[in-house]
Amino acid sequence: MKRVLPILALAGAAALAAPASARPDDATYRAVSSGALEVPPNASPGTSLVTIEIPGRQLLVDMPFRDLLGTTSAAHLHCCTPDAFGGVAPAALPFAGFPTGVQAGEYAAAFNLGDTATYAPAFLAANGGTAQGASSALLAAIDGNRAYVNIHTDAYPDGEIRGFLVAAPVPEPAEWTMLGAGVAGLLLLGRGRRRRRQWQCQCQCQDERNVPG
Repeated sequence: MKRVLPILALAGAAALAAPASARPDDATYRAVSSGALEVPPNASPGTSLVTIEIPGRQLLVDMPFRDLLGTTSAAHLHCCTPDAFGGVAPAALPFAGFPTGVQAGEYAAAFNLGDTATYAPAFLAANGGTAQGASSALLAAIDGNRAYVNIHTDAYPDGEIRGFLVAAPVPEPAEWTMLGAGVAGLLLLGRGRRRRRQWQCQCQCQDERNVPG
């Protein structure tokens, strides 16, 4: 039993964290955003499943969102965190035209990675002031799981929900539920075995005490 849980944990981490060895020209990434992934975490019930496709020099965004506590003020692609799946980073690519003043909606847009106007000015300046430098840094961070999508609201100006981009496919919500149920089942099974061993030991000890001397 002690060997099973570490194997499951390592398998799950590898499935999420292992970047592709070479990014194809039509790569697809997804991010599951929540308040629990913010820094610091918050109790927002808001969710978003973001899909980003990168065909050639374009970046296509599809981002439905719902159940936010505050009303939206902005959304960005942030880059580049110091570690994979951890830390914070400044805005790298603002989502122009993102709907504001709402708690649910859907956003879709296309960005030209070869255009300097696509990037936040500070991010552009930090990467040589050219679209080539900015896009190279952004794509490398996405492949390294060091870029995240962030939705900002009036209730959480620094970000109400966020999610790190990972190479598609990622597990569907039902698959996460099944994995969680499986791990919980293994834990309960382990507890049951321990209880049976304790009961057997108690019975054996009692029998030994009752044996005539």
